[in-house]
Amino acid sequence: MKKALVLLANGCEEMEAVTTVDILRRGGVEVTVAGVNEGVIQASRGVRLVPDQALDAALKNGPWDMVVLPGGMDGTRTLTEDPRVQALLRETHGAGGIVAAICAAPMALERAGLLSGCRFTAYPGVLKPDAGGGTYTGSRVEVDGNLVTSRGPGTAVDFALTLVEIAAGRMMREKVRQSLVMD
Repeated sequence: MKKALVLLANGCEEMEAVTTVDILRRGGVEVTVAGVNEGVIQASRGVRLVPDQALDAALKNGPWDMVVLPGGMDGTRTLTEDPRVQALLRETHGAGGIVAAICAAPMALERAGLLSGCRFTAYPGVLKPDAGGGTYTGSRVEVDGNLVTSRGPGTAVDFALTLVEIAAGRMMREKVRQSLVMD
């Protein structure tokens, strides 16, 4: 079973966080939700989210097959500025693990130096089209090697299903997709 770490910070986008965690778990991925801030996370629309553990504890439980960053501008700023998060992103990516970010969170990937030479997408306007030496595509979901990016709350299901496919295969993606009554 693949292990995914989803990082939450105050101001994260709750739809992206909860949708991704839920769909990954439906797909048989072992998900740990880690709070970058201490205690309960106050999301961007006032929803309170309770992480499974603090980031420092999660770092001791690695390595992770996948690290996922929900967006939300305030949460993204925290992820971008936290040296622990930046080191984790570079370490996971360098080891061949999946690094995934949605909405504004690709800003943290740019700071980590992971966009160079890659195709990426993000919430419109948060990054320049050539941010970090990469190429913005505007796709709903973009996969380039072990980097996965997506545009925003409206693409959260597609983003999460793509992560399920990477972690557990196409058949599991379709099984989860059907259970969500997407058609």
